[in-house]
Amino acid sequence: QVQLVESGGGLVQPGGSLRLSCAAAGGIFISYTMAWYRQAPGKQRELVAAISSSGSTNYAGSVKGRFTISRDNAKNTVLLQMNSLKPEDTAVYYCNVQRVGESYWGQGTQVTVSS
Repeated sequence: QVQLVESGGGLVQPGGSLRLSCAAAGGIFISYTMAWYRQAPGKQRELVAAISSSGSTNYAGSVKGRFTISRDNAKNTVLLQMNSLKPEDTAVYYCNVQRVGESYWGQGTQVTVSS
């Protein structure tokens, strides 16, 4: 059974930084794309950043240059380094791993950017 456990969320002031971590268990995920999504109140879930099995990355325009996604295949983890955080980054952040025919989600971690 695949389990994804996120950590690292919290309250931070505008301009601050947070690092989210997602640990995947119950499989070998080297061939999966790993990604972070977020959902703000009243809005649809949106892709924040993704990293493919080959290491190619993709970012939402709103976070490009501020967020960095990385993965450690040996540890089955995906990280999201978030810098220069803005109030509009406030959301529940979800970890996702997927490949054709399979998609798994974590339970989410709250990120609040507020002074």
